Amino acid sequence: MQELRDIDLRTDIAARWYVKHERVQVRFATQDGELASREGPNRYRCGDALVTGSTGDSWSVSRARFDARYTPVEPGMEGRDGLYLNRPIPVLARRMTAPFAMARSAGGDVLRGKAGDWVLQYAPGDYGVVEQERFAKVYRPCDAPV
Repeated sequence: MQELRDIDLRTDIAARWYVKHERVQVRFATQDGELASREGPNRYRCGDALVTGSTGDSWSVSRARFDARYTPVEPGMEGRDGLYLNRPIPVLARRMTAPFAMARSAGGDVLRGKAGDWVLQYAPGDYGVVEQERFAKVYRPCDAPV
């Protein structure tokens, strides 16, 4: 299995820009913990968002990242459990041709992907892994941000 380290999709000619469109169910953690996503463990802190996507997948998002990337479906629901919609923020993504592993961030949880799965780079040093089937359902190509 290939272990990816210090990658930067901004310089990868195989990477492309995509945007996610998905309503998700969110509950905010009342204590520290860990949940198991399809790609690997997701440790979280009290107050972080525990997200369940439209395909049934679950993952955690730090509170600061969540607030910047999601908006409540119902006005006035910020910071409360319920339905949220991701903001249309472009991310770089690359489809992998072989099994791989990579950390979500420096010293973070290690995620694993199969051949055909996608590596997402939200920002330098900030990564995600998405199964091909899920990627095809919620991500669409977009123009590079200006």
